[in-house]
Amino acid sequence: MSDAQAGNPTRVPRSVTSPKQFMIGKGLLNQMQDYVKNFGDHAFIVCDEFILGRVSDQTAQGLKQAGLGVTVKKFNYECSQTEIDRLGKLATEAGANVIVGVGGGKTLDSAKAVAYHYKLPVVLYPTIASTDAPCTALAVIYTEEGEFDHYLFLPQNPDVVVADTEILCAAPARFFAAGIGDALATYFEARACYQSDGVNLVLKRPSRTGLGLAELCFELLRENVDAAMDAVRNKLVTPALEQTIEATIYLSGVGAEAGGLACAHAVNNGMSAVPDLHHVQHGEKVVFGLLTQLVLENAPKEELDEVVRIIKTAGLPLTLADMGLKNVVEAEWRTVAKIACAEGDTMGNMPMQVSEDDVYQAMLAANAMAERYKAQH
Repeated sequence: MSDAQAGNPTRVPRSVTSPKQFMIGKGLLNQMQDYVKNFGDHAFIVCDEFILGRVSDQTAQGLKQAGLGVTVKKFNYECSQTEIDRLGKLATEAGANVIVGVGGGKTLDSAKAVAYHYKLPVVLYPTIASTDAPCTALAVIYTEEGEFDHYLFLPQNPDVVVADTEILCAAPARFFAAGIGDALATYFEARACYQSDGVNLVLKRPSRTGLGLAELCFELLRENVDAAMDAVRNKLVTPALEQTIEATIYLSGVGAEAGGLACAHAVNNGMSAVPDLHHVQHGEKVVFGLLTQLVLENAPKEELDEVVRIIKTAGLPLTLADMGLKNVVEAEWRTVAKIACAEGDTMGNMPMQVSEDDVYQAMLAANAMAERYKAQH
């Protein structure tokens, strides 16, 4: 147990952690050589299947023309220890000295894990903007069957995260919206964690900088969500889309890591116990967790109005029925509350004592509130 977890804040520093570089712009995938050359001369690229052809044909050519070695391998669908070992062996055999990940969250986590185990730098290219995971010093490891196995806490964040807006705006709008949902909770969770002087994602105390980054994340969503959704629904790259991606991938990640999480993500974790919601995106569940947190905080109406406006504008599910839940079964949702309040989870960062029953009641109240807002036009 860390000093922070043990409730001994005097010996635990406040922290700000971040990727060394975050780049955002159009057409950056085909400029990969500009980021790789600063770290080594042979890139081992772990790549999602759907973009494998483009990376092999176009991106790899740019690396070769710059005098760099390149090996491209397809990611085999699951971020398991077996897959990490396979990729690490191939990278070693190729003589690679830079790991590059191009794809979704599991692909990027695999690239992070290989880089960590083989002590190599890592450059990441997310292809969907559904979470802030690319920027964090964490990889989620699964079994071969796709069940959660463990978290791999990394000693540092990725060296470079490159957000190519051209690729990110081509993904389905639902993934983009889920990223907005995940990012929307960042400020409110960081605010709660800062008020309670809780524990952030690197098991340090939250910093004022982390809170400030989280607040800026919220501001960018408020300013840009309408125009950004117009852009992504029409596969267009605009300044509003770019600023929203800056919020969902970078500010949400560093804001959560330095500022901390609270009720919203704890409820998201608990919702894993509801089979009917297994198909729901992470960011969609976090939104419901955020509404629960705002009920527990008895947030002012103006704050709730603005949060709901962003949810509606992004086309995110507002109620449990919107997520596909047919019936609210008390025993099931009591289990959600129990998991959300588990020792060591982020519910402990709330600025007030919260019981399992408090969370259960707040979730039902949040759903009733969401139904009321949904009825308003």
